[in-house]
Amino acid sequence: MTVTEARPGDGDAIAALDEAALGRVHLRAVVASGTGFFTDAYDLFVIGIASTLITAQWHLSPGRLALLNSTMLAAAFCGALVFGRFADVVGRKRVYWLVAAIMVVGALGSALAPSFWVLIVFRFVLGFGVGGDYPVSAVMVSEYANRKDRGKLVGMVFGTQALGLIVGPLIALALLGAGAGDSTAWRVMLGLGAVPAAAVIWLRSRMPESPRYQARRPRPARGAARRPRPALEDAAGAAGPLGLRAFLTSRRYLVMLAGTAGTWFLLDYAYYGNTISTPQILSLISPGASVTHRIALQLVIFAVAAVPGYILAIAFLDRIGHRRLQLIGFAMMAACFGVIAAVPGLTTAVAPFLLVYGVSYFFTEFGPNMTTFVLPSELYPAAMRATGHGISAGVGKLGAFIGVFLFPVLQSSLGLRGTLLLTAGVSVAGLALTLVLPEPARLSLDDIAAGTAGPADDCSPEPLPAAVTGPPLR
Repeated sequence: MTVTEARPGDGDAIAALDEAALGRVHLRAVVASGTGFFTDAYDLFVIGIASTLITAQWHLSPGRLALLNSTMLAAAFCGALVFGRFADVVGRKRVYWLVAAIMVVGALGSALAPSFWVLIVFRFVLGFGVGGDYPVSAVMVSEYANRKDRGKLVGMVFGTQALGLIVGPLIALALLGAGAGDSTAWRVMLGLGAVPAAAVIWLRSRMPESPRYQARRPRPARGAARRPRPALEDAAGAAGPLGLRAFLTSRRYLVMLAGTAGTWFLLDYAYYGNTISTPQILSLISPGASVTHRIALQLVIFAVAAVPGYILAIAFLDRIGHRRLQLIGFAMMAACFGVIAAVPGLTTAVAPFLLVYGVSYFFTEFGPNMTTFVLPSELYPAAMRATGHGISAGVGKLGAFIGVFLFPVLQSSLGLRGTLLLTAGVSVAGLALTLVLPEPARLSLDDIAAGTAGPADDCSPEPLPAAVTGPPLR
């Protein structure tokens, strides 16, 4: 669909966006963002399987294994902060395809790495691009979305993570089942991440700039060069441009960041520490199982427990409420991890452990793993939306880095039960911190900004795409 510019007098295009029926442009935005986010998830989680093969080939020490599993997450912390801010300053579209290009380079370099340290360098490059993709993927879809389906649409982007969780183990099983050697298998697994990332570059280069971003940037004086620097009201309510320092020193936004970034940090500590370390967890539960058997068990957990959680979260997110669903998920995670830690013998019985562990996985997806991605894309005003999401995602990935790096250390010192008891406590803290956040479900982005993050931006809107909503889906 070709998007044309609206003429003056076409009406309130932002209000039209809020009330529009689902159309082709919504689907187009979800596909462009979702394909990239599938790549993010695949690249982030496939290392949990690949590292077991790399360890066998290169005889990695526990310290090097922890570094390999966590390097990409540390890089994602940096990428989310840098590109989140960049997307607010120069526009969403420029960052939209740039991060995908970085991901292609990182994936190919990882697959061809001749040594451990070269692999670490390219995993860092890959993570830098993945981190930048988090804020721009969420914000782009949030700003195209209508009011009542915004959670569903942003959730659909995040839901592609489920495919990334499943595709990695499937590829590993196919390669190992076909008789591929360890070196060939892990290199193919890492290199395949470049394929969808390359497709993302093409998809995103054809997407128009976010209409809400265009509307919220100040119109330059006649003849002046256009600089897409959105205006935002400061903490005292005086209209004018708000810099990063003012944003970070505003009590209003600091409380919001504590909620969105803090809960994401706690969630990712628990989620990535367990998910990337799942092969090691399963080796503790069933020490006699082969590598292929453990990968198959991991796939079963993802397919039976995680995937339904993603699907139901997308379906019910806007009905239940984004904040409420996060509270439910954290509560159930705490309960499940607490049960595993409290019941003697549960960590040595495969079937009961997988049952409780699977329930925890379901409520992670049907809860904070979904909502920590959605909430920052809607709680901040347009001028700081990608910045706020980038900070939240970056702090989240810092939690993931800590969780993945510390898991082997904690497991050796506290045991599996003690480590999961700590995870239960982290989940309780996430539940408590969620309480500082407002409920944004089914509200317009402007109403959310006016009611929870200060008054809506006060600047003259520029012409918006008249056909931005597209025809209704049939």
